[in-house]
Amino acid sequence: MWSKRKVKAFTLLEALVALLVLSGGILIFQGLTKLLHSELDYQAHQKQEEWLLFQQQLQVELDRSHVEKVENNHIYLTQDQKPIAIGQSKEDDIRKTDDRGRGYQPMIAGVRSSKIWQEEDLIHVQISFEEGLEREYIYHVVPAIQKEKS
Repeated sequence: MWSKRKVKAFTLLEALVALLVLSGGILIFQGLTKLLHSELDYQAHQKQEEWLLFQQQLQVELDRSHVEKVENNHIYLTQDQKPIAIGQSKEDDIRKTDDRGRGYQPMIAGVRSSKIWQEEDLIHVQISFEEGLEREYIYHVVPAIQKEKS
């Protein structure tokens, strides 16, 4: 009745091992995607904190200085009788230097491009970061006469 010849087939044990391998692979993939997602969230949060720190530093620099001019994508200031400039360097950062570009005091890194311009009493600083984040800071220039009164 039953023949004794061997037939190649997929046994139940082989099927269980295949399902175990597939489910293990899926669990590993799911864990790695969760890890990647949390890392991206951390990086975005970190860049946001860097932006807030840069914004505060720029606010302090502008508040304690006299704005001379805004040109060539730089803000030129006079601070304690010393001319300084703030703008994007040839690298990937925004720096505070002297008016001739000497010195090195980075304020924020990871900058892909920046645009700094003035419209009447407003200075605009627009930054695009390498990660794709874009931010703009607007500062109202107070004339020197009003600064002396306050």
